[in-house]
Amino acid sequence: MRHHHGILDDINTVIVPRHHNEEHLPFTVRIVQTEKALDKAVQIRQEAYGRHVPELARHLGTAESYDSEAGTVILLAESKLDGAPVGTMRIQTNRYKPLSVEQTITLPDWLQGYSLAEATRLGISRGRIGHLAKVALFKAYYLYCLQAGIDWMVITARSPLDRQYEALLFQDILPDAGYIPMRHIGNIPHRAMALEVAAAQQKWEHSGHPLLRFMVHTHHPDIRTDSAPPPAITLPKHLALVTAPSTQQMEIE
Repeated sequence: MRHHHGILDDINTVIVPRHHNEEHLPFTVRIVQTEKALDKAVQIRQEAYGRHVPELARHLGTAESYDSEAGTVILLAESKLDGAPVGTMRIQTNRYKPLSVEQTITLPDWLQGYSLAEATRLGISRGRIGHLAKVALFKAYYLYCLQAGIDWMVITARSPLDRQYEALLFQDILPDAGYIPMRHIGNIPHRAMALEVAAAQQKWEHSGHPLLRFMVHTHHPDIRTDSAPPPAITLPKHLALVTAPSTQQMEIE
């Protein structure tokens, strides 16, 4: 799969191997538990959006109310060298409320009644470390879903970023709908896609996916997730209602 070569080259360059099934990364990936960590996530989120959607980035200088909602966790990748943030992702589950994508579409029957987790607000730093952080954050998202008993991973993606999810064997939630203007993303057309968590490994194995070793067969002690919801982050009162207008969702860069 030629479109993966760049990512794989970055992984092979910066990972420090210890033995055949354990690798150490130049950063850690953890669930945000403190306001200091949340500040770092907000920082890298705004920087990443500033490169691609500067008009939206202006609204992302502070934490959003969605960051502290029940059923939501935020992942943060931090450099081991200096503690700088190199990536972040927000995971919103439907444990307490519908997913953001449901503001626009009605989920089909095959997703109704299941535990879902939607990846949003992904942001990464520039360069190879950032590209590796993107893959590590996706692995953390996958591991979190496994540990939390999530049935389906859900994303929305604009063109051409949706091809990355096709390569990871996500399927269209509404196959005949194509790119849908999403109400929660400023009506920007996105594809809504999903991957069954329990079937992901088998699909990657059958397809000979080039990221299978990284995602499944290698232990990364620097990636840690927790199946239990973390303590709620209490935002300062002046931040508690901050949201980016009409744009809550995120796709991978």
